[in-house]
Amino acid sequence: MFTKILIANRGEIACRVIKTASKMGIKTVAVYSDADKDARHVRLADEAVHIGPAPSRDSYLQADRIIAACKQTGAQAVHPGYGFLSENAGFARRVEEEGIVFIGPKHYSIAAMGDKIESKKLAGAAGVNCIPGVNDAIEAPEKAVEIAQGIGYPVMIKASAGGGGKGLRVALNDKEAFEGFTSCRNEARNSFGDDRVFIEKFVEEPRHIEIQLLGDSHGNVLYLNERECSIQRRHQKVIEEAPSPFISDATRKAMGEQAVALAKAVKYESAGTVEFVVGKDQSFYFLEMNTRLQVEHPVTECITGLDLVELMIRVAAGEKLPLEQKDVKRDGWAMECRINAEDPFRNFLPSTGRLVRFQPPKETMWASDTEHLHGVRVDTGVQDGGEIPMFYDSMIAKLIVHGKDRAEATAKMREALNSFVIRGISSNIPFQAALLAHPKFAAGDFNTGFIAENYAGGFKASDITHDDPDFLAALAAYVNRRALQRSAGISGQLSGHEFKVGENFVVVELGAEGAGKHQSVTVSGFQAESGSSVVETHNKRYEICSGNWHLGGTRIRGTVNGQAFSAQVERGVGKNPLAIRISHNGARLDALVLSPRTAELHALMPYKAPPDMSRYVLSPMPGLLVEVAVQVGQKVQAGERVAVIEAMKMENVLFAAADGVVGKVLASKGESLSVDQPIVEFS
Repeated sequence: MFTKILIANRGEIACRVIKTASKMGIKTVAVYSDADKDARHVRLADEAVHIGPAPSRDSYLQADRIIAACKQTGAQAVHPGYGFLSENAGFARRVEEEGIVFIGPKHYSIAAMGDKIESKKLAGAAGVNCIPGVNDAIEAPEKAVEIAQGIGYPVMIKASAGGGGKGLRVALNDKEAFEGFTSCRNEARNSFGDDRVFIEKFVEEPRHIEIQLLGDSHGNVLYLNERECSIQRRHQKVIEEAPSPFISDATRKAMGEQAVALAKAVKYESAGTVEFVVGKDQSFYFLEMNTRLQVEHPVTECITGLDLVELMIRVAAGEKLPLEQKDVKRDGWAMECRINAEDPFRNFLPSTGRLVRFQPPKETMWASDTEHLHGVRVDTGVQDGGEIPMFYDSMIAKLIVHGKDRAEATAKMREALNSFVIRGISSNIPFQAALLAHPKFAAGDFNTGFIAENYAGGFKASDITHDDPDFLAALAAYVNRRALQRSAGISGQLSGHEFKVGENFVVVELGAEGAGKHQSVTVSGFQAESGSSVVETHNKRYEICSGNWHLGGTRIRGTVNGQAFSAQVERGVGKNPLAIRISHNGARLDALVLSPRTAELHALMPYKAPPDMSRYVLSPMPGLLVEVAVQVGQKVQAGERVAVIEAMKMENVLFAAADGVVGKVLASKGESLSVDQPIVEFS
């Protein structure tokens, strides 16, 4: 067994590998860029080596520097994690040639499966069901349109070296095929250094289901059940679960056996995943093989009780797999939510900056621990006060739960999301909560188009329906009552004029256009020691108790009518120091809690409208301005391309909202933009 390994990655996956290595008594070496010098993975590792500037192409993609770091520290093996060089056959080969062990498949397996064009040919030869399409690289957008017309729309345009949703477009017509080909090629060239693109038929109403594989150097290959990954946004997975609520035991067995046959055909060693697209009749077709550890591997670890990272390390060291196919368990139900640094209310634009507060829910199971299951686990590479840089992908944590069945897993996930505190940047937690509450998700009735169909106009606060909105108002009144009690307890008050707390209040909802509805609330029976009160509104009674909560606490836990709850509370939000924000089950209430007379007077206050910025194209996120597509004096039509911003490895195109003439170009190509910075002004 190795005594020291280097992790050629960053973020949560680097931290995940370090945990297992530490459990096995193996010392670890981290590598880091300028942007990651204070990152969590650097602190967790036994040693750390600086490998270059912040952009990944100058650091984490520099094979020479990673190999040099291995030699410098005496690391005997490299774990590549996922992304970056994890599926780079050239890197794996060079590592092997330098006498260092690559903790992953052999370079020839990566080469065979990493090329999506060649992998389809190999899969067909191995007897795996394949999707109709043209598997040869396409050279020009005109040719892409011609091929797409021949296959029949819709088609999927994919970069041969793509992954993680990058270099992938679905085209419904000639225009989308033409533009999609160009975008795919550009993204593929920038992200992977390989701009080959191919086209295949897009299966409508598809589900994305993948088989986890594990092979060793002795010819043994197992499949560790499946993962359901159909909840996707722009081809990036959002929620994953194991097992799938859709496929039958017979389909599971057939998919597993085909995946094993493919792995054996390429002499596969280590962990890997075969992805299938599955039709509503349970017909399934080979999509691609990921020759690495997957982001969503924890859900498989939960239901099988296996540490996949440990098994990868043992296989790389030449050991045989310690189990056979008949020994693979399927215990309970696991779910994973990807917690991303993005603003769901601004079309999921990346959100970068400092994590002013980062408090995950209480963990009861941990990465690398196969004993404590049926709980809550958080895999992350960040900590309180850390920085979310613009140079890497947007995922900051993975929230994993394990229950006895799907209903219990969903309930655990909803409660864990309620307890997950992130401040300083925006996160997709409200969106995750809304997805979990959707009736179709609860019924397991969804496919990869679920998000696009149900949130076609983007995600809005109105898309979140709380099952008891009066509870939010009651909790706001309760929090306000606790604050007033502190004021009432201040010593030195003038005798006969002490501050007295009443029982009648009005909750005034705040929105984008000022004050909204007024809701009368009564708060009575306050007990200072237990922190309990009775709140009544709309003929409903809420007995709320949260003795451990203090006024500065963002996370509030307690009971309401005897049932446990977790929620989040902030006082002094926006530009109003008196406002209270309550967040629960994805829903959010911003409100003032006032006395009845104060509420009457507040209703008379005029609303100050924000300035009109409709003449400007603003940067919706921090990022790099890579293109300005218009010039001063140019006539622009609504929907026309104006600028392109690159952030977190994705290109974001800005379009004109209305017809107009360009008056000024206020930012230039190559400039680093801040949020809401003007780029173009229309005259």
